[in-house]
Amino acid sequence: MDPANSYAFLVRGIHSLAVTGDFKPCELLLTGDRTLPILVAPDKQVLIAASQYGKGRMVVAAHENILQLPQFLPLVKNALEWLRPSPGAQVGVHQSMDALSEMLLGNGVKVHPGAALGDSLGVYCIDAYNDSQADELVRFVKRGGGLLIGGQAWHWSSMHGQEKVLQEFPGNRVTSVAGIYFTGNVGENGVFPVPQNMPRIPLITQHGLDLQNDLNTLLNGVPEFQLQDTVPSNLLIHGVLAFPISMTDSYETFLGAAYYGRGRVVVTGQDFLLDTLSNETFLLNAIHWLTAKKGGKVGLGGDFQTLYSILNRARIPCELTTLKEGLSVYCCTAYSAEEKEKIHEFVSEGGGLLIGGQAWYWSSENPSSQAMAEYPGNKILNKFGIGITGESISSESYPAGQGQDVASSYHFRKALSQFREHILNKKALQPPYSAWLKMLAPDASTFLEIPAANSRPFSSVHEDMVEIVQIRGIPDVSASKSISSSSDEAVLLDFAWGLYKAIPEFQNLVPSLNRYFTKPYPIATPQTIRINGTNDGEESWRSTGMYVPPAKTVTLLFPSKASGAEFQVQIGCHSDNLSDAEKLERPPVVVRQFPVTSQRMEVSSLWGGLLYIIVPKKSSVGAISVTVEGAAMAPYFKHGETRVSDWQNTIRHYPAPWAELETMDIIFTVPSDEARKMDDPETLLSIWARMMKAVAELASIPTVFPRPERIVTDIQILVGWMHAGYPVMANVEAIPEIVDVQAFHTKGIWGPIHELGHNQQNEGWDFPPHTTEATCNLWSVYVNETVLNIPRGKAHSDLQPDLRKKRIEKYIQEGAQLKNFEEFTALEPYLQLQEAFGWEPYKRLFAEYRKMTSVPTDNKSKMNLWAEKFSQAVSKNLAPFFQAWGWPIEDNVSQKLARTYPPWEEDPMKKYRSH
Repeated sequence: MDPANSYAFLVRGIHSLAVTGDFKPCELLLTGDRTLPILVAPDKQVLIAASQYGKGRMVVAAHENILQLPQFLPLVKNALEWLRPSPGAQVGVHQSMDALSEMLLGNGVKVHPGAALGDSLGVYCIDAYNDSQADELVRFVKRGGGLLIGGQAWHWSSMHGQEKVLQEFPGNRVTSVAGIYFTGNVGENGVFPVPQNMPRIPLITQHGLDLQNDLNTLLNGVPEFQLQDTVPSNLLIHGVLAFPISMTDSYETFLGAAYYGRGRVVVTGQDFLLDTLSNETFLLNAIHWLTAKKGGKVGLGGDFQTLYSILNRARIPCELTTLKEGLSVYCCTAYSAEEKEKIHEFVSEGGGLLIGGQAWYWSSENPSSQAMAEYPGNKILNKFGIGITGESISSESYPAGQGQDVASSYHFRKALSQFREHILNKKALQPPYSAWLKMLAPDASTFLEIPAANSRPFSSVHEDMVEIVQIRGIPDVSASKSISSSSDEAVLLDFAWGLYKAIPEFQNLVPSLNRYFTKPYPIATPQTIRINGTNDGEESWRSTGMYVPPAKTVTLLFPSKASGAEFQVQIGCHSDNLSDAEKLERPPVVVRQFPVTSQRMEVSSLWGGLLYIIVPKKSSVGAISVTVEGAAMAPYFKHGETRVSDWQNTIRHYPAPWAELETMDIIFTVPSDEARKMDDPETLLSIWARMMKAVAELASIPTVFPRPERIVTDIQILVGWMHAGYPVMANVEAIPEIVDVQAFHTKGIWGPIHELGHNQQNEGWDFPPHTTEATCNLWSVYVNETVLNIPRGKAHSDLQPDLRKKRIEKYIQEGAQLKNFEEFTALEPYLQLQEAFGWEPYKRLFAEYRKMTSVPTDNKSKMNLWAEKFSQAVSKNLAPFFQAWGWPIEDNVSQKLARTYPPWEEDPMKKYRSH
């Protein structure tokens, strides 16, 4: 069912509808992913809706008179034609809708008045006040029949209670399976326009359910949840009828629940919680809630042995089985979507679903995929209004939240609705909504991952977000105009980023939302670029020397052998995600990737950026040619290939704002304004080529790296002044430390080599947290001394002899405790060993560790192994040396080394041991 075409068919020839006369409609609530609003009053109340269930369809009116009064005849005719499974299908009308029969017969429409529901009918018309045929009507629609039904629930609500309407009002026993509910809310009367384009579904509709009572039932007797050492995923609670059960103090949800159709769902972000004895009370509560306290059999679709025992002890019938007939509740993990359709039908028609799983590991294994769209569990759960995100929750405790107020619990739709009111009506945000902004921004991006092209409940949310951004525009953010990450501007930045990726139409709006996007960039003629598609190392970015202007589309043409080779196109290189920063000097995320799935790729990014081809690890595709159309040229200098004269006269003047300088083993990304100041990048890259060769020598790796290292400068990075990784990230103000050749020869270089040293550290000989910020400095010392002839005491002031001596004495006086063994203190024994034995033992050991396959994981064992290995490398007993430094050398290791090697007579720590 195509929503837009279905809507156009249902309202064809209709420009307005008069909901007038002696009747009051109720308001409809739409949750199903196949529901369509047909008539929405000016105050955003849905009065007529349509949906699909199984092979059939239904049209639902918020009062039976809407189907029986003459002013609605054109709509009813359209509806009957749309509902028919075939052109000649018969239409039956229940006796409760005699006025409809008379109206249709009087206007030449053939119907069967007073007909009973049967297989001979294609469409059935009935009011919503009797549920004696509810199951039969659901089966009728599921098999392919069409249902036209009308009624209002506000009168029933006044007699039975607002909280019972969604679950017990007769009409809802039928329509809810397709995601349409009659509510107890009184609807609006008037003459309402019928727009050409489908109206939006409101973000929030008051449903009347007593969710507080549900929450109290689920958490009765549960003080906290035991997750032991497991890490749950954060849940996104986004459905109107979904609600959080428990969340952390920072509004991260690890347990949620939802109503859907006739059924109920409980979701946890960690499947461990579903099969743990310590969570027995909650699990029993959940089973009772899912069955609406009616009991029934529980099916366990997985290896839930502990849960099976819990249910048996509680005398609850249960069975280890796949989903089948006769179950009241089904329990499964979220790691497979094989039973998706069966689960949807099961819950829609009254079943209870208990499901759990984390998605953060899946996301780490599928970095180019979107968890909300592609993670198996979310293919089941998005329909129910809950998603398992790829983000983990780091919390020391998981409180049950007993006594929490559902009304004040964080919920994506509630937060977005309040933010919309805040923006549209300039209404100040009050607690708790003001505290929700920090969650709303990333959650909006996560929500936008859900496929919405054929789902009006989801696409309506997208349009609300577009409206918000249109009103306020896309904010400016820069080093001189920073913004708080908890501000309106931060939320709008995230909205814009997510909308640009999710909604092609939004791209056309962008130039009007900020002058930044109207800056012209001269577009180059099509460029054909040779890319090395062979890669023996980890995933590698290949520079193109091209720049994608902000919000502009660039076309890439690949050879056939690139499709299916797991290549990616990347726009941007500033890869730090700043979403957790307190303030922002740039948008939090500016890199976008596209899997190469066809020979012709069209790519675009809101913020623009340098253009790269990502070659996966262990790729053997070989050299390929890629043609780029629509991009701008970027200043790009490649050592050994680019002529200095070309750089000086032409290349450095290319218009892109970012430039790259490349030598064999390292590539630098700097602002083009900085690069243009360089008359001779050759000199800079020559010295860096020598330094990178030294980095490789000490690490005992080939002098041609499997992939060149990268240092990318940025106006704001995730942590510190620089940090390691691929790429190494550095603040733009650190550029002199990277490019000042004169300073290299007079003062040395430290910070950049320190970070590159981090990239060479090996888990087997790193003892976090003690040596992580220490042993990386071995590379700084080595490069300074062997390439630049800068002694260690000059390369870094903390390595001056007198300071080193004082540091050792202080450490010994304080008892040589490992809690104080860090940074330059932790570097000292490594320097002492180097000064005694040279660099060769390090090179041999680094090479040996790289080949080792069974290295212990705990610090104590690893430190003992290092002491053994270094002793072996220098043929000296170094156990006393390391013991003097407070290392936990075991007696058997100490005795073994004493038997095997002579003592180290020149041990510089001997004098401290004598004290």
